[in-house]
Amino acid sequence: MSTTPQSLYRDEGVVLRTQKLGEADRIITVLTRRHGKVRAVAKGVRRTKSKFGARLEPFSHVDLQLYTGRNLDVVSQAESIRAYGQAVVGDYPAYTAGTAVLETADRLTAEEKEPSLRMFLLVIGALRALAERSHPAPLVLDAFLLRAMSVAGWEPALTACARCGEDGPHRHFSVPAGGSVCRDCRPTGSAMPNPVTIELLEALLSGDWASAEASEAAQRREGSGLVAALLQWHLERGLRSLALVDRS
Repeated sequence: MSTTPQSLYRDEGVVLRTQKLGEADRIITVLTRRHGKVRAVAKGVRRTKSKFGARLEPFSHVDLQLYTGRNLDVVSQAESIRAYGQAVVGDYPAYTAGTAVLETADRLTAEEKEPSLRMFLLVIGALRALAERSHPAPLVLDAFLLRAMSVAGWEPALTACARCGEDGPHRHFSVPAGGSVCRDCRPTGSAMPNPVTIELLEALLSGDWASAEASEAAQRREGSGLVAALLQWHLERGLRSLALVDRS
């Protein structure tokens, strides 16, 4: 009887989620630097309070050694690079935003073993910002969501018309159309957000944090609503974690 050869490989990654397997094992979903999203078994980690298991919790940035399995890979070693969990979990706005970051990354990297270095770097950057409180958590999340949509090929139109490309700014915004739309292209039911809200989204997408942090609460709320609507339109079903985000 032939057996499938197992190959060993090493990569760094951020743990997106975990689930129980049997009595002692756990399946971890990791977004890696070079191999994209990987689902792997961590054997025996639920049997004791091992350091090995503690390194494989969500929000952890880890250096992994794995070998390929028939259905799931297997984690043979895990060394912590940086555990963002403690700093993120201790602050409710950061925790809820971080949970939405992880779920979004999981959903937007549907294909396993498809390298996505840009998404990996976006996740690490967002978790670092949340852990260090370098910017308000809701703004960090919305910046991540806008950039993640861009990586996925769904960058919203914020200045030019999403349909005809005419330079703006434009007063109308259509989620199904993909962003700002001119008067001639606007579909029925288009929104008319405050122009300052669109400027906030532009600042978040480009990394202009000085402008973003100068925004007012009303524009942040309106901007968050537009970002969430765009993301959920593209994903075709909502993110469970997005409804729990603390926007205060």
